[in-house]
Amino acid sequence: MAADLDEFTIVKEGEAEILMHAKNEVFYNKTQVNNRDISIAVLRTFISKRKEEHEAKLSKRTKSAPKVSENGAAESSVDEEKCNGNSEVPKESSEVSEKTSEAEPCSSSVEMVKTTEGKVRVELKPPRVLEALSASGLRALRYAREIEGIGQIVALDNDKASVEACRRNIKFNGPVAISKVESNLADARVYMLTHPKEFDVVDLDPYGSPSVFLDSAVQSVADGGILMCTATDMAVLCGGNGEVCYSKYGSYPLRGKYCHEMALRILLASIESHANRYKRYIVPVLSVQMDFYVRVFVRVYTSASAMKNTPLKLSYVYQCIGCDSFHLQPIGRTLAKNKSVKYMPGFGPAVPQECTDCGKKFNMGGPIWSAPIHDTEWVASMLEDVKSIKARYPAYERISAVLTTISEELPDVPLFLSLHNLCGTLKCTSPSAVIFRSAVINAGYRISGTHVNPLGLKSDAPMDVIWDIMRCWVKNHPVKAQAPDQAGSVILAKEPVLQANFARAVASLSKAQAKKVARFLPNPERHWGPKVKAGRTITSKHISLLGPDAVNGYLSHENGGDEEGPDAKRLKTENTEEEVNDTTPEVS
Repeated sequence: MAADLDEFTIVKEGEAEILMHAKNEVFYNKTQVNNRDISIAVLRTFISKRKEEHEAKLSKRTKSAPKVSENGAAESSVDEEKCNGNSEVPKESSEVSEKTSEAEPCSSSVEMVKTTEGKVRVELKPPRVLEALSASGLRALRYAREIEGIGQIVALDNDKASVEACRRNIKFNGPVAISKVESNLADARVYMLTHPKEFDVVDLDPYGSPSVFLDSAVQSVADGGILMCTATDMAVLCGGNGEVCYSKYGSYPLRGKYCHEMALRILLASIESHANRYKRYIVPVLSVQMDFYVRVFVRVYTSASAMKNTPLKLSYVYQCIGCDSFHLQPIGRTLAKNKSVKYMPGFGPAVPQECTDCGKKFNMGGPIWSAPIHDTEWVASMLEDVKSIKARYPAYERISAVLTTISEELPDVPLFLSLHNLCGTLKCTSPSAVIFRSAVINAGYRISGTHVNPLGLKSDAPMDVIWDIMRCWVKNHPVKAQAPDQAGSVILAKEPVLQANFARAVASLSKAQAKKVARFLPNPERHWGPKVKAGRTITSKHISLLGPDAVNGYLSHENGGDEEGPDAKRLKTENTEEEVNDTTPEVS
C-alpha cells in the first residue's frame, strides 16, 4: 500500500478518508458534501424516530394484549398467523391494515430475544443500509463512521474499478468500516429486485436521472423504511426537454420561476407512481433543491387502503403564458357518505380557456405532488441535531441555512410566486418583500419564503388578491403607459376589489430574518458544480468545471511532473514559428 500511495491523493471528508487515483478512474464529487451531510442528518433523525415508533408500538401492544390461556393457545395462534405471511395480504379496511402493519416479529427489522427471566422481548435491529451506486464508497464510509446505531451497509457498483476502489477505501478506514461496510459488484436494479423489503434505508445518488432505479428501489425498502433519492438532470426536470421528462417521470414540466420546486414535486409523484404498483405509498419527510440537483427523503409503507389516497395528493398545473398566474387542478376528491368515504374524480376545469387576469392562454403541466413535501417535526428535529453537533458536519453552514429556511416554509402551499416576475409583468418598481408580505398578511392570508429561491414567496392568497395588491401598489407608484394588448395593461385596466393595506405587519419577517440568521449562502468557492464523470480524460475544456488549477495540476502530472504540458509545448512551437516568419526577409 505504501508503494502505491504515490499514485493516490487522500481526500478527507467528515471522519472518513478515501484514496483517489490521479487518473479520475472513480467518480468523486466534492460538491456533494452538502448532499452527504444532509443525508447523515436525516439518517440520525430516522434512527431516533424509528426507535420511538417501535417503543410506542410495544407499549400499545402490551396494553391491548389478549389474555393467554394456561396452555398458551391464544398466543401461539397469533404468532402463527403473523408468521404465515399474512402481513403481505392486501386488506381493504384501514383498521385491518393497521393491525397487519404491527406484525413486527416476522419483520427483518426486529428480533425476538429471550430474557434471563424466560420472557420474550422484541428488540429493534440496527437499520440496514443499501447504497445502490457507491463509486468510491465515501458516502457509505461516512455513514458507518459517523452515525451511531447504524447497521450493515451494502455498497454496490457495476464498475470493477469502483468496487476495487471502494474495497481499498474500506480497508484504509480501519476496523469500524471493515465490520460494517461490504462492497459488491452488481447491477443495482437486479440486486434490489432480488432483495425485496430487506433494507431499512435505500440511498440512490446516480450521475443523472434516477428513473431507471425507482421501480426496484421502492420494492427493496422495508415497511416504514426510508428511500433517499437524488436527481441531477435538472435541465429535463425544469422544462428544458419536456417530452424527455414525461418519458422518464410521467409528468410534463413548466418553465416558471418555481421550476425547481416543480422538479421536486415531479420526482415525488414519480416515486409514488412506482410505489403504488406494489400496493405501497410514500410519505415525504424532507425535499431539498440545492446546488445543481434535487434530493428527496421519503418513508415507504404498504397499505392497499391508504394507497387509494394517491389521487388526492396529485394535481395538474395551469400556468398563464401572459402573467405569473398559476392554478392547480387536483386529480381526485373524496365524498363522505354516512361513515364511508367514496373516491371521486376531481372537479374541472379549474380555469377557463383564457386567463381571467390578463386574457392569455394557459400551458398545462403535471401531474405533480401537491401534498406537503416536508415533515415539519422532522425538520425541527434535524435542525436541533445539526446545531448540537455542528463540528461533525463539514458543510454545517450551508445545511443549517437550508434547514432553517425549510422550517419557515408554508407546508401546505405548492409552488411559489416571484415578486420580481409580478413587477416585470406590470413594468413597475418592486415593493420590498416586507411591504408585500405585510399587505398579504393584512388581507388575512399567510405568506412565507421558500428554500428554493431567495425571491420566492409562498402564499395561500388567490391570484386575484395578489393582483389587487399590485394594482394598489401601482396607484401609489405610477408606471408608463404600455401597449393595450400587453398582459400588464390588461391587469392594470381593472379596478382593485381589495384595498391593500401596506402597513408593516408584525409577522412580515420570519424569526430567522428578525434574528438576521443567514438563510442563503454563496458557493464556498469558484467553479462549484458537478464535476467530470469518471473515466473521462481531463482537458483544458474542463476549466469551467474543475478550475484552472486542477486542470493544470492534472496535465503536469500526466507529463511526469513537467510543467510544460502539451498545450504549453504547442504554444511554444507556434511562437517559435512566428519568430522565424518575422525574421524571414521579404522577397520582392
